[in-house]
Amino acid sequence: MDSTVVMINLFGAVALLLFGLAQVKDGVSRAFGARLRTGLASGTRGGLRSFVSGFVATVALQSSTATALMIASFVERDLVLPSMAQIVLLGANVGTAVTAWIVATGIEWLSPLIILIGIVLYRRSATTQQGAGTALIGIGLMLLSLQLLSLATEPMRQSPALAAFIGLLDGALPVALIFSAVLAFVSSSSLAVVVLILSLASAGILSPALTVVLVLGANLGGAIPPVMATLSGPATARRVTLGNLIVRTIGCLIVLPFASYIGAWMQGMHFSPAKLPVDVHLLFNIALAIVAWPFSSFLSKTMLRMVADDPKTDDGPKFLDHNALSTPVVALASATREVLGVGDLIERMLIRTENAFNHNDLSPLKEIAVLEKRVDRIQQDVKIYLSKLGREGLDDENGRRSIVIIDYAINLEHIGDIIEKGLAEQVAKKIGKGLTFSDDGYQELKKLFGMTIDNLRIAQTIFVTRDFNLARQLMEVKVDVRRLEKQSSERHLERLRDGRVDSLQTSSLHLDMLRDLKRINAHIVSVAHPILDESGLLIESRLRNTQ
Repeated sequence: MDSTVVMINLFGAVALLLFGLAQVKDGVSRAFGARLRTGLASGTRGGLRSFVSGFVATVALQSSTATALMIASFVERDLVLPSMAQIVLLGANVGTAVTAWIVATGIEWLSPLIILIGIVLYRRSATTQQGAGTALIGIGLMLLSLQLLSLATEPMRQSPALAAFIGLLDGALPVALIFSAVLAFVSSSSLAVVVLILSLASAGILSPALTVVLVLGANLGGAIPPVMATLSGPATARRVTLGNLIVRTIGCLIVLPFASYIGAWMQGMHFSPAKLPVDVHLLFNIALAIVAWPFSSFLSKTMLRMVADDPKTDDGPKFLDHNALSTPVVALASATREVLGVGDLIERMLIRTENAFNHNDLSPLKEIAVLEKRVDRIQQDVKIYLSKLGREGLDDENGRRSIVIIDYAINLEHIGDIIEKGLAEQVAKKIGKGLTFSDDGYQELKKLFGMTIDNLRIAQTIFVTRDFNLARQLMEVKVDVRRLEKQSSERHLERLRDGRVDSLQTSSLHLDMLRDLKRINAHIVSVAHPILDESGLLIESRLRNTQ
């Protein structure tokens, strides 16, 4: 009976830890999800920035798996280079290790206060505050679970069965590695397994060598869930997650034969036995990042050879199920997924145009026309699909949602036209004629390009979540875009009056690009109109009443 109670307490504490981790991930996603995704996508232009982006995202989300899946989706949409994605995951691994190290510093006593603050924030009306409150509650529960784990593992010191099992693992370190990896895979959290190992180590029932091996297994098992999650995904995403698994596997296989020596060395260096698991976890991931970083490009090229490209498929809709027309909720969800895909295509078009503009390279523009045709086809199919749904008779709420989906699809199609017939042609003309913008003019256009891409990502989030605060934020950004476009036009005219040769040569291009980027942002912001209109915050005219 005593052993049964101990096991129930142990599994309950682990379950509370996993629940706390899930709450942190959910809360941070709700509070800062759009900004986090935008920061992760835009923070991968160089190796160091990529590493820091992966580190920060994982510390915030408490999940290297979540970071891996996000960065894999960005690689799929050509937003991040595969080599940079591998560096992001190295940063994510270190982020998980740092989190475990912080958790082990003995701050469990703060859990009641953190939970209290979290509940106060959660009861606020703002979505950001509610998300932050949920994340704080999750952190408090994680810390509380550490206390419960400590209490649950205390009786294990005198358990003959556990001592025998630990002895078996101590004599078969490869088996111990596999056992720990399975635990990490089943729980989908290397952090949870490392914390469990920490509790066992603090009870004094693990040898240093076994501690090292169990931590290695947790690292190995933590890399498997992202691979499983992307098995049915595109080849680009599978290459990223499989590459991360290969890096961790090689690292574990190299360290495993030296586990006994490493454990003895760390013991001789007076590392605290109670904190040895988190110290090993951190040192392993830092060493792995240092060694693997220079090989990120080689790994990406190897993954290209190992994972074949996806077979060519029809470029038409993927989610429009005509059998679902009898169930409006399902049909509208399918149309929403399809239109989100159109938004992703528009984002790829913007990214490719921006890359061509920044690097004076025509090659990114080659796919613009193909992508625009896909946008046209899918948005047309969405309109036809929803028109058929309307014949079935919709209630007011579903009818309004159908109109919102169609409006957003039409606005995205207009953006595609502007990119293909406006921006892309202007950038091609600049490159083809060897024209150079003034430094000030280039920076102004570059800033507006970046702002436009960020706004599109926020609009995609608003389209799904219908978040009022994000919608209001996007409407305020529209004013910033208008002001930036006006200031850039005025400064450009000043440079013309000053007789700047570079401004004279690129005058029409500069003004046309400003106009098109402004038009694109106007279409992007339209996604916020229905949400603010329902709240009574929109007026029919911007003209000031003079009466």
